[in-house]
Amino acid sequence: MLKTLFWDRLTVLSLLLGTVTFSGLNPAIAQEQHSRILSVTGRGSVTVPTTIARVRLGIEIEGKTAQRVQEEVARRSAALVQLLRNSNVDKLQTTGVRLNPIYDRRNDRRYLTGYAATNTVSFRVATEEAGKLIDAAVKTGATRVDGINFIATDEVLEQARLEALRDATADAQSQADAVLGALNLSQREVIRIHVNQERSPIMTQSNITNMAPDVGDFQARTVLVGGEQEVQGFVTLQISY
Repeated sequence: MLKTLFWDRLTVLSLLLGTVTFSGLNPAIAQEQHSRILSVTGRGSVTVPTTIARVRLGIEIEGKTAQRVQEEVARRSAALVQLLRNSNVDKLQTTGVRLNPIYDRRNDRRYLTGYAATNTVSFRVATEEAGKLIDAAVKTGATRVDGINFIATDEVLEQARLEALRDATADAQSQADAVLGALNLSQREVIRIHVNQERSPIMTQSNITNMAPDVGDFQARTVLVGGEQEVQGFVTLQISY
C-alpha cells in the first residue's frame, strides 16, 4: 500500500514538473516572436492656399530730446492703432517699444546727438486687404514695414493636419508592405503607433524696405500676393512579423 502511494505521488510530481518545463518554453518563444518588429515612418504633406496676411508695422522717430521723440511716436502710434481698430484687423498687439540714445564718435570720443524712439505693432488681415491697409498706415504715420507672413486660417490648417496624418499612415503601411513582401514575410499586427511632432508650417514671407512716394497725381499702391503653406505630418508604425 505504501509502495503504491509512493509511486502515485512520484507520477503526479513528474507530470507537474513536465508541465512546468513545457510552460516555461512559451515565454521564450513569445519573446522571440515579439522581437521581430519592423519600424517604419511615413510622411504626409498637404499644401493649402494662404488667405491671411500677418503684418508687422513700426514707427521710428529721431530727434534732439527723448521727450520730443517719445511724444511724436506716441501721437503717431495712437493714430495708427485707431486706424487698425477701425479696419477690424485681427490679433492687434504691440510687439515692441524702444527709446535709445544716438551717439556720434569724434576724436575717439562719443557725443550724444539725440534719441531714437520706436513703436511696433502686429496684426492679421485678409490678404486682399493688406496692401491697401499698409498704404493707409503709412499715410497715418507708420515709417517701417518690418515684414509680412502669409498663412492659412486655423480651420484650414487643422483639416490639412488631419489629411497629412492620414497620408503619413498610408505611406508607413505601404513601406511596411513593400519591405515584408520583398522578404516573403507576413505582417502580424501593428503593436505601436507614434504620431511624430509636426514640423512648423512653411510660410511665404515678404519684407518691404522701401515704398515709392506719390508723384503728382499718381499714387503708389502696395500690391501683395499670398502664396501656399505646407503642412506636414509624420507617423511611425511598429509592426510584428
